[in-house]
Amino acid sequence: MKSDPSGWIVAAVVFATAYWGSFFDDNKEVKYGDASGLPVNCRAYVQASVDGYRNKIYAADDAMNGLERNCGINGQAWKDMR
Repeated sequence: MKSDPSGWIVAAVVFATAYWGSFFDDNKEVKYGDASGLPVNCRAYVQASVDGYRNKIYAADDAMNGLERNCGINGQAWKDMR
């Protein structure tokens, strides 16, 4: 019985496409502004919010509102990254 290589080909194409797409992810690494030192992307903003909450700088509601405002579906950070 011969095996059909088409399944492996399809799997390789899917893997290559997913791997190639990760190069264009703006949230792949944490980014901060050069001059301001403030978070530039959502990954950095989320970490700053978590750190602020854990250090009792922000209340949970304040942190969640900021995350929604900046990284939610209508967030400014998402609009800037497109």
